Amino acid sequence: MTEMAMDVRELRNCFGRFATGVTVVTCAHEQGKHGLTANSFTSVSLDPPLVLVSVDRRTKALPYLKDNQFTVNILRDNQQDTAMHFAGKTQDPAPFEWDGTRIKESLAYLECEPWAEYDGGDHVLFVGKVVRFNYEDGEPLAFYSGKFTKVAPHR
Repeated sequence: MTEMAMDVRELRNCFGRFATGVTVVTCAHEQGKHGLTANSFTSVSLDPPLVLVSVDRRTKALPYLKDNQFTVNILRDNQQDTAMHFAGKTQDPAPFEWDGTRIKESLAYLECEPWAEYDGGDHVLFVGKVVRFNYEDGEPLAFYSGKFTKVAPHR
């Protein structure tokens, strides 16, 4: 059986049909605070409490995450500028405020210590053990089909 060449752009479009939330993964390093926007985030386990973040190998913040504590900031629907800032479209002044490695006003955060790291092809898969978390009521920022969007409010 012969494999057909896969059209990577079309595969990406197919993956884009899965609606996700938007996070900013942040960490502190001797060279300052760093972060990246990620929508490849998922819970893994409740016992122990583990989460997974998939990070593109070309991301500038990648070396700062290796063997480092990190925070997953789940963004609110009004934090699109923050998502873009950490996606490489930096703004001056920054459209957010720091609270340690947390992004103030985020819908939720999970502070993690490193648990495991795996080869994920053109990505690195970081598994973190949640050591502290908090969340608030509100509406999340969502991503669907290559664009930011909103989730229908609770009824």
